[in-house]
Amino acid sequence: MYRTLSEVKAQLSAGKSVVAVVETYLREIEKQSDLNAFVEVFSDSALQQAQFVDQKIKDGRAGKLAGMVVGIKDNLCYKGHQVSASSKILSGFESLFTGTALQRLIDEDAIIIGRLNCDEFAMGSSNETSFYGPVKNPLNPITVPGGSSGGSAAAVAAGLCTAALGSDTGGSIRQPASFTGTYGVKPTYGRISRYGLIAYASSFDQIGPFTNSLEDAALLLEVMSGKDEMDSTSSSKPVTQLLDGNLPAKLKVAVLKESFETKGIDQEVISQTEAVIEQLKNNGHEVEMVSFPYLDYVVPTYYVLTTAEASSNLSRFDGVHFGYRSADAKGVEETYKKSRTEGFGKEVKRRIMAGTFVLSHGYYDAYYTKAQKVRRVLQDRTNEILSNYDFIILPTTPSTAFEAGGVKDPIQMYLQDIFTVHANLTGHPAISIPIGKHSNGLPFGLQIMAKPFDENGMLNFASYIEKL
Repeated sequence: MYRTLSEVKAQLSAGKSVVAVVETYLREIEKQSDLNAFVEVFSDSALQQAQFVDQKIKDGRAGKLAGMVVGIKDNLCYKGHQVSASSKILSGFESLFTGTALQRLIDEDAIIIGRLNCDEFAMGSSNETSFYGPVKNPLNPITVPGGSSGGSAAAVAAGLCTAALGSDTGGSIRQPASFTGTYGVKPTYGRISRYGLIAYASSFDQIGPFTNSLEDAALLLEVMSGKDEMDSTSSSKPVTQLLDGNLPAKLKVAVLKESFETKGIDQEVISQTEAVIEQLKNNGHEVEMVSFPYLDYVVPTYYVLTTAEASSNLSRFDGVHFGYRSADAKGVEETYKKSRTEGFGKEVKRRIMAGTFVLSHGYYDAYYTKAQKVRRVLQDRTNEILSNYDFIILPTTPSTAFEAGGVKDPIQMYLQDIFTVHANLTGHPAISIPIGKHSNGLPFGLQIMAKPFDENGMLNFASYIEKL
């Protein structure tokens, strides 16, 4: 089992072929199939790709990801392969093109091994809303791996692939990373093209990596980032080498005071985060508690705006343009109604209804317009903090992974994202790095937020904290 690209490269240098590496992963996927991490394994195309990369290595023209085996969340388009966003409404749909971020990995000789289970249309915090059933956390199978990119996190934590791609709309990469002891990065909004990602909420969604090392996360970000003419929201800011080791000798770090005062936060999460703060102070860095008085507003604002965008984005899945069509429907109106009723799961329907409501005449200003104004306030305050400090740190999650079926109330489930939705609302980059084990044996993460497009500084700081 190879957990990082450097381990794979060591094997290749010792004479092992990429085909043999892929076969090792395929055996491991088979052995741990009860995790339900994969929706589909691309055995044939992965082995074909591996042969092609072996030849390129022989010819001395292999890309920088040669030998890296990557799993992709089931909402990323890969030409000639199925994609369903883990929903019945898209079952059997085959992608007609490959998304830009994924294509850039393939161009550098990464091997795509399969599509990974997720919450339906990326809506969920536990990977329990998938049409294909829940994913188990490999570290303790009675707990959830987090969501919505639970399959991606579980696959990386269990060693079923070297790295995986997920999407992060409100914490869907960082929260599962925290629950599985992996690294999860949400880049700055616009850093990576969203072309080929099935949209949930377009002004929030970002593609990012799950890895077992910071080096692999930095490398994947480097390869995927950059302008793309297929996505007008992608940034043209140049992508430099990430994780270059350059950090100021003395840092100023802000800690969000309110994150420690949140109701229900686990005491061990607080004490471990405080231990990191103490070590930073002992090393001569300035660490200060800073007030972010809007923490109670982030989740409501997030759900008003994302459900509104989801209501609009998911209108195309109607049994006519795309997706599942009800066999019993007669006439146009009934086709729409029955196909959507039978094709979407409960959580997706709940969010479409909420989004349609906040966009409806008479409620638009009270909810949607107001939420956009709050979003601006959150962004301004975050930028203000980051104009005085290099980084913001806070816990990634209030607790370790909870038991499957343990959170029944939708509102309680939404509050699982209380520390992660902030970065999506404001567009800032954020990473979750594993910082400790709870007395219950499960890991949890520390979250670092940085200035827009300062992924390099953020990764360097993460590396520094790791060495502490």
